[in-house]
Amino acid sequence: MDMRLPIGTAAIALLLLPLGYQLYNSTAMSPADRVPVDTNPVADAVPKLTPPPTTLPTETNPVATKQPNDERTDTPAELTTTAPVAQTPATPTAAPKAEAVPAKPPMVQPEPMAQDSAASGQANMLASENEMAPPPASVVGGSLSRMQTRAAPSAGIVAPEGDFYAMPAQIATEPSGDEFTQFDESRLKVVADEPVSTFSIDVDTASYSYVRSMLDDGYVPEPDAVRLEELINYFPYDYAPADSAAVPFKPTMAVFHTPWNPKTQLLHIGIKGYVPPAGEDKPSNLVFLIDTSGSMDEPNKLPLLKRAFALLVDQLSAKDTVSIVAYAGSAGVVLEPTKADDKAKILAALDNLAAGGSTAGAEGIELAYQLAEQAKVTDGTNRVILATDGDFNVGIDNPDDLETFIKSKRDKGVTLSVLGFGRGNLDDATMQALAQNGNGNAAYIDNFREAQKVLVEEGGSTLDMIAKDVKIQVEFNPAMVSEYRLIGYETRALNREDFNNDTVDAGDIGAGHTVTAIYEITPAGSGANLVDPLRYDTQPAADPAAVATTNAPTEIAFLKMRYKLPNEDVSQLLEVPVTPSVVYGNIDAVSPDMKFAAAVAAFGQKLKGSNYGGSMSWSDIAMLAQTGRGADASGYRAEFMGLIKTASLLKPDTATQAKPDAPAAP
Repeated sequence: MDMRLPIGTAAIALLLLPLGYQLYNSTAMSPADRVPVDTNPVADAVPKLTPPPTTLPTETNPVATKQPNDERTDTPAELTTTAPVAQTPATPTAAPKAEAVPAKPPMVQPEPMAQDSAASGQANMLASENEMAPPPASVVGGSLSRMQTRAAPSAGIVAPEGDFYAMPAQIATEPSGDEFTQFDESRLKVVADEPVSTFSIDVDTASYSYVRSMLDDGYVPEPDAVRLEELINYFPYDYAPADSAAVPFKPTMAVFHTPWNPKTQLLHIGIKGYVPPAGEDKPSNLVFLIDTSGSMDEPNKLPLLKRAFALLVDQLSAKDTVSIVAYAGSAGVVLEPTKADDKAKILAALDNLAAGGSTAGAEGIELAYQLAEQAKVTDGTNRVILATDGDFNVGIDNPDDLETFIKSKRDKGVTLSVLGFGRGNLDDATMQALAQNGNGNAAYIDNFREAQKVLVEEGGSTLDMIAKDVKIQVEFNPAMVSEYRLIGYETRALNREDFNNDTVDAGDIGAGHTVTAIYEITPAGSGANLVDPLRYDTQPAADPAAVATTNAPTEIAFLKMRYKLPNEDVSQLLEVPVTPSVVYGNIDAVSPDMKFAAAVAAFGQKLKGSNYGGSMSWSDIAMLAQTGRGADASGYRAEFMGLIKTASLLKPDTATQAKPDAPAAP
């Protein structure tokens, strides 16, 4: 028998066997290479947040003024003030540990290879049972191929309802290509120096849906994309309704402990726009100005846009009118003014839109306003709705000229809203500027569900304006408050003198819209001040009691609001004092809406890396949000709970723990 082939095969095997054994020993994981994972579970129960040691003083036996829909369970607690103490860094409330659950098998990690730190960081993995999977990408608007991570995860898997996976800290990469208005976080202000805070309301929600889109795709949004007021105002709140259209809102207020700083408190101000009785719907004259450039040829752009507008058309009636103008290469009228009951004709015109060509809009926006004037209604809504992925070449190239043009049309009764679609080319800064100058709203539609929310659930309130140029001004009493900061509204700040100047534009509010503003305040005499007193202050120290007005020495602050009714040019004034009757000694005593809004504020601050509110852990934020979920008929708050988990993966506590005493950006 010819044995040459088997003998040759055996010889090759004998040669390869030692090499394979050596390769196995140099790359395989041994028990010594295994790194244990911290498996301490986080409690899935909601902890009771500890009240701060010092709070605002109150009147004797104060009685809370409860609104009809107020869900508070306790009356405000009588509060005392202690002598100033040495300042210590604020720490987040610790979550109590629940009964331990069986630990997951330890993570097995290979010995790092001899490469640079960025490459070695990519070897980090989480163990799931006996399998290994790479961690989600943690980038800031960049590409996965440019991802950088740290060398090792820092914690293990936690229990349900606190299911936060500790991941390597994210390293910022190149921006996403989307453009946002740059701004600094609202700084802390000393009441003795700046007792008055003035800003315009903001009902836009584009920031929240953009942040959600980024997180869902595994990216951390850049800080300027996170506008805290838009995150908070994304959710509806059950505030007290207004009594009449003449006074279109009634403020709901409360003062309670700050969940991320036990030495400060939150002043929560909420308003809800007047809701007209059923059957009082006003006619709408709508012009869709649609970007059909080549960049819109993506599933989440023009195809989603057409489905979104179809939803809006379905909500309109015979008294409404729809027109369509497209801009791409050359502008053109796609649909002349058409009664909304001819839905087949309108939907056919929408369906025939196709993306292609450059984005030279020619006279696109001028055509849109011409059609709006042609079909204008005298006692209703006349609005152009601009939909784009970020190309605003609508026929007027100069941005200042475009804003001036939109303002002039606004003054003649035709407003403008802007809807953004897609990513990578989104010009959010221009989108916000045009909507503000057009007395409309700005929204970002990233999926079909968001289209339903913006154009169906909130479509009526967005189109039916009940007040315009709404401004808020809060004056703090230095006898009760030493420092304050407004959470969000950086791009809506106004000068103090702008409040009484009716020529200064401000935000508008629609029927049923809710607007929330939250201040973090430092009680006078608490010892929690971040700003030291001046050594060479030439002014003698004033008695705090003497500084307060003689007729209201215990008022915490004074709220003033200015607004114009839709068809008026002279503003109305609404004034409400913030008294000890709205101070609550425990966060558990306030309504679920207020707890949830505080959780959203904490989430946004942590996500963007706030100098003040970033110290609260993701699990504590989730537990606070859970206490405020309420009925949640639309499921938006449940969705937010999922975003907290995703954010905890991409930006873990170990990488984002902020110092409470960190100074604000200049």
